[in-house]
This record gives sequence, C-alpha cells and structure tokens, in this order.
Amino acid sequence: MEDLNVVNGISNAGGWLARNQALLLSYAVNIVAAIAIIIVGMIVARVISNGLNKVMRARHIDATVADFLSALVRYGIIAFTLIAALGRVGVQTASVIAVLGAAGLAIGLALQGSLANLAAGVLLVTFRPFRTGEFIDIGVMGTVQNVQIFSTTLKTADGKIVVVPNGKIISGNIVNFSREPVRRNEFIIGVAYDADVDRVIQLLQEVVDAEPRVLKGMGVQIGLNELAASSVNFVVRCWSNAGDLQDVYWDLMKNFKRTLDANQIGIPFPQMDVHLHQVNAANAQQAEEKDAAAPQPESK
Repeated sequence: MEDLNVVNGISNAGGWLARNQALLLSYAVNIVAAIAIIIVGMIVARVISNGLNKVMRARHIDATVADFLSALVRYGIIAFTLIAALGRVGVQTASVIAVLGAAGLAIGLALQGSLANLAAGVLLVTFRPFRTGEFIDIGVMGTVQNVQIFSTTLKTADGKIVVVPNGKIISGNIVNFSREPVRRNEFIIGVAYDADVDRVIQLLQEVVDAEPRVLKGMGVQIGLNELAASSVNFVVRCWSNAGDLQDVYWDLMKNFKRTLDANQIGIPFPQMDVHLHQVNAANAQQAEEKDAAAPQPESK
C-alpha cells in the first residue's frame, strides 16, 4: 500500500512538472539572467569607477576628489544593478523602492553619526580645505593620505596611521600647514640685562641676512619684545619657503647662539639670589639670655 502511495506521489509530481514546464523554465531563465546582471553590474561598476578615477587624475583633478567621486559612482551603479536584478526575477521594483525608502529612514535614524560623516565627506570634497599630501592639524597632526566617504586617513610624522571621522573634522578647526607656499618663523631670543640693545639687534640682523633661504623681500622684523624677569627678550620674524621652514628654524637658532657667544653676550637662565645676613655677637648673647630668663612651663 505504501509503495502504491509513493508511486502515486511521483506520478503526480511528474504530472505537475509536465504541466508547469514553461513556468519553471521561465523562472530558471530569469534567475540566471538576474545572476548575470549582478555579475556584469559589478564588473561594469568597477571598470567605470576605475576609468573615471584615471581620467580625473589625468586631468590633474585632486586625488581626494577623484577617489571620492569614483567611489560614489561605483556604489550608485551597484545599487541600480541590484534593483534591475530584482525586477528580472519578478519582484515589483516600485514596492522594493518603497520598502527600501522606509528601511532607509529607519536606518538613517539609527545611523545618524554615519550619515553625518557622509555629509561631512561631501563638504570636504566640495570645499577642499585640504588635499592629499598636505600636512594638516585637525586635533591630530599628519599628512593626508586619502578622504573616504565616511573618514579621512592621516599619516603622522612618526609613521602612525590615524583614521578620523569626517564629521569630527568638519565640526572643528582645520589648520593647513601646506596650502601656502611661504610661511613665517618666529624666534624669541633672551639676553642678559647688561647687554647693549642696539648691538644685539645688529647681531641678530646679521645672522638673518647671512641665511640664503630667508626671503628678504617678505620683510624681516627684529625688535625688543619684553623685559622679562631675568632676561631681555627680542623677537625675530622672517619668511621662507614652506618646505624650508623647519630647517631654517633650526639653523638660525644655532647661528643665533654661536653669534651671541662669540660677542660675549650672555643668554640668561632662571636663577635665585640668596642673601645671608650675619648677626653680631652682642645681639646673639642678649637673645640667648632672654630665652634663658623666660619662665619655663610647669610640668604636671
């Protein structure tokens, strides 16, 4: 009896397959087509994204903008590819878009920080307060490696990689050290109070004039800046190319020290004067006699 039921089930299944052969073939074709659409869409997204990136770089568009826009194009093509694949298998894309819109609203409320980073990334690419390869200070100092959709990657001077959310960058101060071709150094030089002011200014000027990397046409400022507690402080301001700034600072500081030493001009350091007052013998003996004559407390 059981064998008969199995045979009947197989027979019914075979009949159903025979009656719905066209429908099953249509579904199979649509599924294969949907998979093909996804595969082709992924390939096309990658090819177009990479091609767009190369074209923008060839036209000397900033690498930050090129990477950001190519990533947006790639993700946009992938999204349209998935919608087309769902439409191929018979899913109503209008309802899918509506569902995705509702889901997007819910996800957007849950991921407000990420969306804020996305919006900040768009602003950074649009206004470009910094570019790839520039040295900046955004709470972290480093060279810009790339600007992604949600974050910016920096490489610090000591070789560390720091990833900073774009939302944090756009809401704070951005200091760009590389944007301007020339920058100014400032030195505070302290000398002893007995030094001749005019002579010190003359020596400092000679040191600056002897440095070829200082841009003399930008102006050099040297003057008495402060009468401090233990020193007379002079300020020296001079301009140089941004790439030479640090080396110029170190070399001028070294030459200031050498020149002041060679001209016997002291560079003071914080110090304390201690004065010892001697008490004559007569006063000391009177103090001792007074202490001896004083009544002693009674012991219980």
